[in-house]
Amino acid sequence: MAEQGDSKKKRDWRRIRRTCYVLVSAAFLVPVAAFVITYFLVDVPDPDAIASQETQTVSLYYADGSKMVDIAPEGTRSKVSYEQIPDVVKHAVFAAEDATFEENAGFDVKSIVRAVWIQLSGGHSGGSGITQQYVKQATGDDAPNLGRKWTELVAAFKMNNERSKEDILTAYLNTVYFGRGAYGVRAGAQAYFGKELDQLTPSEAAQLAGMIQGPSKSEDAAYRLWRWQNVMQQMVDKSWLSTSERSDFTAPPALIDRDKARPTSLSGPRQAIEDQVLDELAQQPFGLTEDQAERQGVKIYTTVDPKAQDAAEQAVNSVMNGQPRSLRQALVAVNPKTGGITAYWGNSGPGTTDNAQTLQQPGTAFQPFDLVAALQQGIGTSSVFSSASPQTFDARQITNAEGSYPCKSSCTLAQALQYSISTEFANLVYNRVSTKAVADAAHQAGVPGEVDGTKLLAGENGGNPDINIANGGGSTQVRPIDLAAAYATLAADGQRRSPHFISKITFGDGRSFERPDDAAAAFGPNSQQIADSVTAALANGAQQNALGLADKWPTAVKTGAQPLDGHDNAKAWTVGYTRSLAASVWVGSDRYEPIRDKDGNPIVGSGLPGKIWQAFMNTYLKAAGTPPESFPTTVEHNPTTTPSAR
Repeated sequence: MAEQGDSKKKRDWRRIRRTCYVLVSAAFLVPVAAFVITYFLVDVPDPDAIASQETQTVSLYYADGSKMVDIAPEGTRSKVSYEQIPDVVKHAVFAAEDATFEENAGFDVKSIVRAVWIQLSGGHSGGSGITQQYVKQATGDDAPNLGRKWTELVAAFKMNNERSKEDILTAYLNTVYFGRGAYGVRAGAQAYFGKELDQLTPSEAAQLAGMIQGPSKSEDAAYRLWRWQNVMQQMVDKSWLSTSERSDFTAPPALIDRDKARPTSLSGPRQAIEDQVLDELAQQPFGLTEDQAERQGVKIYTTVDPKAQDAAEQAVNSVMNGQPRSLRQALVAVNPKTGGITAYWGNSGPGTTDNAQTLQQPGTAFQPFDLVAALQQGIGTSSVFSSASPQTFDARQITNAEGSYPCKSSCTLAQALQYSISTEFANLVYNRVSTKAVADAAHQAGVPGEVDGTKLLAGENGGNPDINIANGGGSTQVRPIDLAAAYATLAADGQRRSPHFISKITFGDGRSFERPDDAAAAFGPNSQQIADSVTAALANGAQQNALGLADKWPTAVKTGAQPLDGHDNAKAWTVGYTRSLAASVWVGSDRYEPIRDKDGNPIVGSGLPGKIWQAFMNTYLKAAGTPPESFPTTVEHNPTTTPSAR
């Protein structure tokens, strides 16, 4: 019996081993067979045919369906031979897109594995090398699925076998889109710097190569700098540039005027809208590059209301008329019910920075997020903290802008928000809610964690922020578009929506795709109660700062400033909303310096930015025929009283 048992065990193990052999063989042979079959089925793109493809017009529309602009493909596909591409340009492109291009088999296994790991970890990474990118451009297929990636990988391998590296690189650089209407590296050099390829410095070559990943961000100075730094560092790491040579170069200070690079479709501040629309088009949920859009003749329907845009431009121009030319301004308006950007002023035209996208210290306009953090921890708006001035926290002395308040030295949090009492909010954050809780509240409302690699609300070395976050100072940075979106969350009863410019796109073949509503409760199960409590605390802001609206639309308003010294400010803000519109206005300068108006007076939140906000809201709400909508009433739950700061 024992022998029969042993014999049965041996037979069982043989079956298991054979099964394992079959499975291992299948795991190896099936992908190989699939690769071979795909290899013979896919076609290698013809560079000449791809380069000669005609592009179509992309049309942009306002929210009311009226035509905004037609973007005609003015850029030329100016071809170059391999010999005409300088080594410094080749190395910059390799550094930016595919460091192992000269040795790999059409794809880099390490890059693909790393990209898969990043995506599995919740990040975003393509992992495509130069040959794969060329195949994707040639086919126009950018579907985010494994089937497309598999076919692309096999086609890249086949192209690598049938064509030389020189031919592949030349084909790629003659067809890749650099932005500014420039197809091909020669056109890119002209569009960015007005130079021929052989005139480019290593710094300029790095800048040009770095823009391949984000051609629609060509006018974004912060993005250009970030990409330039990455490419220059990679060139050093790969020994294409020595450390001493690297130290000799700084980022190109500016590009040639866009008018000279490509005739602009829109003029003045509306050009920034075109840039932002094309940038968003390349992001999710659309995922369509400008090049692909032009190939398919896409129609883009935006969220921008022409009446709102007219009102924004009129408000900025009228209020800023005669003011110092060193002053800069930004205005972003968001529909709280959709997240759509209704009006946008980022700059005044070609060659100027889009200030709606630049990082700025929000000053006391950030205090509503202190209150959100408090409410999340059960600390109500009627809770009382010390508002005495000055107070010291971790050796940092904080003072209030005003010497005294109607509530004396002990104010409720609602009063502290109304009067921008910096010491009280520092007391709240330091002793009770924590700086991290404030940062979390702002992120929940819609302030992103980082922009182009810069963390917005983190402290030194990416750690928790310091006590200055309580009043929007220190390392606390946001963009005007971020504050507009975050305040829109408050206006929408705590429903957060991503700010966006595009509501729908349609293709030449009749297909259309509408942006889905991504509404989510920002602050958890009590999101509406928390948002409405903050709104109630902001309800007196308009009247207090003489920013009430003409037709008595109920409003919630917060002014703010980032103090520079005892008398001046470096930044000034007004951010506020009705039930149907949230808008942020920023006034500052390109440098960290005192800002003063034409009469030499320090600029405060209720000054120039407040007047722009008020003029814009009055003009647009009246033109749109917007009826007054009341905010919900709120009920205070479990307010607490807290002693003075330690």
